[in-house]
Amino acid sequence: MPRTTHPSTHPPLPPTTEDDRVSWLRLLRSRRVGPATFHRLLAEHGSAEAALAALPEVARAAGVPDYSPCPLGVAEAELRAGQAIGAQLLTSADAAFPPALRDIPDCPPLLWIMGDAALLARPMIALVGARNASSLGTRMARSLAADLSARGYLIVSGLARGIDTAAHLGSLETGTIAVMAGGIDVIYPAENTKLAGDILATGLRLSEQPIGLIPQARHFPSRNRLVSGLARAVVVVEAAAKSGSLITARTALDQGREVMAVPGHPIDARASGCNMLIRDGATLIRNAEDVIEALPQAPIPKAAPQPELPRAPSSASSLRDIASLHTQILNRLGPSPLAEDQLIRDLATPAHRIAPALLDLELDGRITRHPGGLLALAP
Repeated sequence: MPRTTHPSTHPPLPPTTEDDRVSWLRLLRSRRVGPATFHRLLAEHGSAEAALAALPEVARAAGVPDYSPCPLGVAEAELRAGQAIGAQLLTSADAAFPPALRDIPDCPPLLWIMGDAALLARPMIALVGARNASSLGTRMARSLAADLSARGYLIVSGLARGIDTAAHLGSLETGTIAVMAGGIDVIYPAENTKLAGDILATGLRLSEQPIGLIPQARHFPSRNRLVSGLARAVVVVEAAAKSGSLITARTALDQGREVMAVPGHPIDARASGCNMLIRDGATLIRNAEDVIEALPQAPIPKAAPQPELPRAPSSASSLRDIASLHTQILNRLGPSPLAEDQLIRDLATPAHRIAPALLDLELDGRITRHPGGLLALAP
């Protein structure tokens, strides 16, 4: 749908009744409506109900005839399914909604949670890494998680096998948050079914996806942005040179979070991504004390550019440059395809720098390639 910039002068109305929550759910589950479009429609029309009424005309103006929003029955069925498993639906206007997520550009309008909602107010650190982690890597992740938990930090990870599993196990006793790529009731991988159940005793499971949704590849980048968005810092324990963990690290930079990495042996492919991050300025982590010392003392910054404190010459300038380039590319692109050559000319940046940034954004699901060398923002 077209990007418009005509927000209402009135703030969006928070959902105060069950009907309002159904309307929020219908709007978000409607075809071609993602988090950014949802918030834009809510700002323009003042309420989800008004936005739903306007959607067919908005779609028609965008060249999508015969558009119908998500049916009422579908949203009501999802609410009933959530209630049946004991899940709670949070909106971004609710007091219990994690405040850190409100700062990210694509804040999820709705979250399904299961467990202790009070944990969402605690300071969090994300631990991520390889699924095929080494024995040393899993021991490091578990130790870091346990030590950081003992110092009052809540550990966030993605419930994947390997480093994620070790991070949850290390912080299970004091509470951990598992961010899920599919529905909150769909445990993936299945081998973590017991762990997912144990997390509910002291921690929390969280997902923005519909109840019952089986995760697919495109859902994991969206999940990763929530993992980094919840946290004050992202610590990468083991990661290959091309991995989802590195995408999470770059997303964290885009969100204004700190990025840290545990070094590994130079010839171990599972550590190559971490070593690259450190080479480019990420904080080297040996233990929990290193993480705590590197944390910013101020509250989590917003994703918009902020003045940076003076750093030593070995600072994360390269990583910050990458994040800045990502922002410039996204600002230049829109729903209408643009030639890659034209984008390069507009940015006045060498093609060898643009190409890897475009690949990052494509893997992250934020841009789409069209035939003929054309690029556009992902719908």
